[in-house]
Amino acid sequence: MNVLLLGSGGREHALAWKLAASPLLTRLYASPGNPGIGGEAELVKLDVTDHAAVAAFCKDKAIGLVVVGPEGPLVAGIADDLRAQGIRVFGPSKAAARLEGSKGFTKDLCARYGIPTAAYGRFADIASARAYVEQTGAPIVIKADGLAAGKGVTVAMTLDEARAALDACFEGSFGAAGTEVVIEEFMTGEEASFFCLCDGTTALPFGTAQDHKRVGDGDTGPNTGGMGAYSPAPVMTQQMIERTMREIVEPTMRGMAELGAPFSGVLFAGLMITDRGPRLIEYNTRFGDPECQVLMMRLKDDLLVLLNAAADGQLAHSSVRWRDESALTVVMAARGYPGTPEKGSVIRGVDEAAVAGVQIFQAGTAINGGALVANGGRVLNITASGATVGEAQERAYTALDRIDWPDGFCRRDIGWQAVARERAHSGMKA
Repeated sequence: MNVLLLGSGGREHALAWKLAASPLLTRLYASPGNPGIGGEAELVKLDVTDHAAVAAFCKDKAIGLVVVGPEGPLVAGIADDLRAQGIRVFGPSKAAARLEGSKGFTKDLCARYGIPTAAYGRFADIASARAYVEQTGAPIVIKADGLAAGKGVTVAMTLDEARAALDACFEGSFGAAGTEVVIEEFMTGEEASFFCLCDGTTALPFGTAQDHKRVGDGDTGPNTGGMGAYSPAPVMTQQMIERTMREIVEPTMRGMAELGAPFSGVLFAGLMITDRGPRLIEYNTRFGDPECQVLMMRLKDDLLVLLNAAADGQLAHSSVRWRDESALTVVMAARGYPGTPEKGSVIRGVDEAAVAGVQIFQAGTAINGGALVANGGRVLNITASGATVGEAQERAYTALDRIDWPDGFCRRDIGWQAVARERAHSGMKA
């Protein structure tokens, strides 16, 4: 089978790496890809906003499945337009992708179907939004309604921070994404990421992870797209997974079907595990980045078989097997991130760092004059497996320290919460 993968980040490199291992695969194409993805796939130049051109390429190359990595094309309806041309796609329709494309849509769905989440209000003008914030008080969460590349959410610990976040949204900092805002109750607990593969009817649990959003050690500094992650998430016990399926995922699947937008693809639930159980923070409609990287390291089964089953509505007959190991990934970012990253600095030692049990997934990279250079904010994902999160952490940082990139930086504490748990558990055993 010929497969086309759309996207260019670390998530897509991990997907390409796993797809390339499938015996079902004849040829893997990727657009636009990156140098790392180019080691697994043939890179092609396609305008992903030109759905007719993508469809024409698929027909010319006899593409059997299109795998859409990022959320933008899904929200823009690429899956609908390709399916209308008879091309199989792994990813939700435009209507179903509203679960990520509009936070207000998802909150209204939760209210309608009794899905546990934070109390909220939706606002299209700054005066009413400010009044709600003043009445509710801080801490409080301000979210741009639309897609804002992971930067449209502010956890405001003070009223001044909340006011500034509202100003940023309504003054255009996030473009069209901020013309409407969702204001939410501040929830306390432990965050976790929960994934399901979906085929419109069936939701198949597909792993857990926890990521680190803040840029600095100790979970300090501004939010980012993610500075690292590990899998599985210790807080997601089997009981918690079953509750999440029963209370959150299954009502969502039923609700989307009733609304005429059955969900097919990856349903990524960002959860807050509270003393009352799981509550939904938000949905994404694609694999997380960098969570995808640790999931692919742990996945025992053929990814292409599972994606085909989702595209064909056959997940009821599928199961997923995981390796016993934990996996952990550390993001190396370019100086200036999450603000304006500095591009063009040379990166050396990537091949030498990729020892046994380690994969280096490339994200914001390019080739310039034969050298690998930084070409984005999050640039490399050093991903390792181990018998425990602690072992995976040690292996990842040992590999990372072999990379020669003076202009890159990373957090040095990815996985700290899980490692502390492991040490406490080990102490109790002793």
